[in-house]
Amino acid sequence: MESPEPLEDEGSGQDHTPLPLLLLVDDDEVFRCVLARALERRGYRVIAAGAAGEALECARAEAPQFAVVDLKLGETSGLTLIESLHALSPETRIVMLTGYASIATAVAAIKLGAANYIAKPCDADAVVAAFSSASEDAAPPPPETPLPVGRLEWEHIQRILAKHDGNISATARALKMHRRTLQRKLGKKPVRE
Repeated sequence: MESPEPLEDEGSGQDHTPLPLLLLVDDDEVFRCVLARALERRGYRVIAAGAAGEALECARAEAPQFAVVDLKLGETSGLTLIESLHALSPETRIVMLTGYASIATAVAAIKLGAANYIAKPCDADAVVAAFSSASEDAAPPPPETPLPVGRLEWEHIQRILAKHDGNISATARALKMHRRTLQRKLGKKPVRE
């Protein structure tokens, strides 16, 4: 029996050019999954990892053209991972992603081999723009419209919920919010970007 042909990317026609490989490293599972899907829709083949060790194994198996690395990876710093990824594959364009933006970490990330640095919350378009501007040695343009406050709140709640393994009571305590209020917010659909 013949093995099935690999599926082509929608709209690619007869083009068999492989999609660029992007390594996405973030310990926030919800954010990682959402961003991975969004980047795949923008034409990348995404390999997602939740920890530095897992990311290095992936990079050793196949060097990515692009990498998005979170600054805080549990107990590990993403800065260490940037240095290791850059040593493995100097041509990989790396973007540091963090919710703890500071000039010091931005400078350190660039010195260690990152091509750009962007702050969370961000969307896939901001990541793609960071890669583009990194190749042009220009700062990415600011977003035309910032994320709505409702969307920022939704993403923050999702991060805290994931951090507490889906436990609504623990999440409500961490957010200093009444449990019923949190349940109401979770029952609503997320605000569109």
